[in-house]
Amino acid sequence: MTNKILILPGDGIGPEIVAEAVKVLDCLRKDFGLGLEMEQGLVGGSAYDETGHPLPDLTLEQAGAADAVLLGAVGGPKWEFLDISVRPEKGLLGLRAGMGLFANLRPAILYPQLASASTLRPEVVSGLDIMIVRELTGGIYFGHPRGVRTLENGEREGYNTLVYRESEIERISRVAFDIAAKRDQRVCSIDKANVLECTELWREVVSRVATEYPQQTLSHMYVDNAAMQLVRAPKQFDVMVTTNMFGDILSDCAAMLTGSIGMLPSASLDEHGKGMYEPIHGSAPDIAGQGLANPLATILSVSMMLRYSLDQEAMAVRVDSAVNRVLEQGLRTPDIWAEGDTRVGTAEMGDAVVAALADQ
Repeated sequence: MTNKILILPGDGIGPEIVAEAVKVLDCLRKDFGLGLEMEQGLVGGSAYDETGHPLPDLTLEQAGAADAVLLGAVGGPKWEFLDISVRPEKGLLGLRAGMGLFANLRPAILYPQLASASTLRPEVVSGLDIMIVRELTGGIYFGHPRGVRTLENGEREGYNTLVYRESEIERISRVAFDIAAKRDQRVCSIDKANVLECTELWREVVSRVATEYPQQTLSHMYVDNAAMQLVRAPKQFDVMVTTNMFGDILSDCAAMLTGSIGMLPSASLDEHGKGMYEPIHGSAPDIAGQGLANPLATILSVSMMLRYSLDQEAMAVRVDSAVNRVLEQGLRTPDIWAEGDTRVGTAEMGDAVVAALADQ
């Protein structure tokens, strides 16, 4: 069987890190027989430069025909002057909405080799393994009405709407419980039910869905406390499930517990398991083109793609093992480098992973 993958390098460091992930996919195809067909497309600022829109119709058509999508990053100061409707980030949001990608999976795993890279004490973060399940197509990022209006006194007022339907909460809850079933059977739902009616409903619906999973333990936590607990005692969490905006914030907070945002992949899935895979870091335009970016988050996104969309668990394990081996060798890009490590660039790190993969 041949899997069709759409490659969207995007902006900033996107093309550099995606190039290394493509090397890994090529290795799996040539050395391990993975049926694979890849094509490239445009999204974000690079798409705007070429077509006048951050998400061309062709890209959406390509995404619809693919079995999975691998994305680099979008955005940068070059496009900040544009109207918000055509900024690069709108291309990313449009892809998520157009593909029906409602479930965002963001693991926060601390590799033992990088325990000293975290800003927290090793005893606080060693062994960290959290999965944050973020609802991705609803909430305040997509709610209407929204905009900026002028009041009668001439003052301008910005407004956005936080809205969730029961069905949206139910389906993301089931994703979280299904994932927890393969882990430690614990789900913590994050909300602000003490002040937001929308998340009061969220808590009610998650609790109702939990009755379908009697073997699991459900807890609830307000988002402000969750942010504090991630820093105070992060290993108390197994699976966290939350709204679009809260998940956006908390997943980046959790990322820094691992030592570098450059180490963490993500998956965004539809109801059939088809997904888009991307590192959670941004386009980092300040280091673009310098060979300094860490490609491991993108390579680990390939691992998630193999696991969740392509049903290739053995291939995913191979990629994970190759990344672990490279870290054992002491190879580090600048974001995770420390005294005594071997400092390497983007392409060197990618080549090292491919070598470790091919040697299995």
